[in-house]
Amino acid sequence: MLKKQNRHTMKRLFLGLIIFSLIACSPKVTTKLAKIYPALDYKEEITVIGITEETPPTAIEIGTVKIGDTGFSTNCGWDVVIEQAKMEARKAGGNVLKIIKHLPPNAMGSACDRITAKILKVENPDELSKIKENKISIVDSTWNYAKLFVYRQGGVGALVGYDLYLGDSVICRVKSNSKQEIKITKKGMNTLWAKTEAKAEVPIDIEFGREYYLRCSMGMGVMVGRPKLQLVDRMQGKLEYNLIKSK
Repeated sequence: MLKKQNRHTMKRLFLGLIIFSLIACSPKVTTKLAKIYPALDYKEEITVIGITEETPPTAIEIGTVKIGDTGFSTNCGWDVVIEQAKMEARKAGGNVLKIIKHLPPNAMGSACDRITAKILKVENPDELSKIKENKISIVDSTWNYAKLFVYRQGGVGALVGYDLYLGDSVICRVKSNSKQEIKITKKGMNTLWAKTEAKAEVPIDIEFGREYYLRCSMGMGVMVGRPKLQLVDRMQGKLEYNLIKSK
């Protein structure tokens, strides 16, 4: 009988440790609501607007959501915290998030992206469509070039920089907490790549008149870390790019 009780107690302790680990590794979420609306379906799209972008004039402010660091959080990169904020917006009945504060990962502090955002409800379909127009990648068909926006937040390997190549040519130096705009005058398929102790590359099909956003970072490595490159859509890239206050 005593052995069964001990096994039962151990199972409960083990389950408790698993639950604690999952909670501790996740970002800290704080939501404050001023108004109550019916929750949206989990498939409903939530539009995100950045710090430098204007709040829609007819938007109803439902409340605020803050995604922070528990002190033990590990799964707390930009994509994760934005999705968490979107989830809170849906539960509150909001369809727009307005970022009002962003703290990027810091090598000497938190390894998390931390954001504060207003949860908004935009009921006018035309106004909501205007916000979503930022997703359109053709900016100016008269350009005889394309624009590449390269950016990197803080985080792993903050002291390590690397050269970014387009094909055989170095186009910029990527440093932590930096951003830069580059005009590309060569059309067609090419490759963006970088190398430290390992090589990372991403294909890109350059078309004049378009804006491309390249999110750069560093992953864990044996000695100095490994570069990570990701092309993101214009709306998300513009938001992340404008959040960076480069030195």
